[in-house]
Amino acid sequence: MAQSTFDDDDLFGEAAEETRAEVREHLQAARAELPDPDDVWETDADNVLGALNALKSALDVGDAVDSVRSAKKAYVLGERADAFEDADDLKAEIEELESLVGDIEGAAEEVGSLTGTVPAIRGALQDAAEAGEDGGDGESEEDEE
Repeated sequence: MAQSTFDDDDLFGEAAEETRAEVREHLQAARAELPDPDDVWETDADNVLGALNALKSALDVGDAVDSVRSAKKAYVLGERADAFEDADDLKAEIEELESLVGDIEGAAEEVGSLTGTVPAIRGALQDAAEAGEDGGDGESEEDEE
């Protein structure tokens, strides 16, 4: 039977490796929650509103935000404890995913805004077209009789 070691340096080294592994697990979980690229790019919608609604649904990041946050928390803890000899790779991955998730959330907000705006624009265009058919004076031929 192997003897357990309780040396501070050994325990600290193990904790550092566990923290690095935890960060990696959270980053992997965040990537798994990201939207599928094909779902964001392709659509079977019959009209613009359908395409926008499909895109809005496709841009859902799920639990990716929470996973990136958890990765960053574990990273910050390990970094402040000076547990990592070289953690530039982890820092870069976290920053990359933070940026990507932020971009996706921003795009989802813009698409959400368009899903409210496009139908209103369509309605206004229909009203303008009808007004143009009426001769532009707001009165239809029936009103003139």
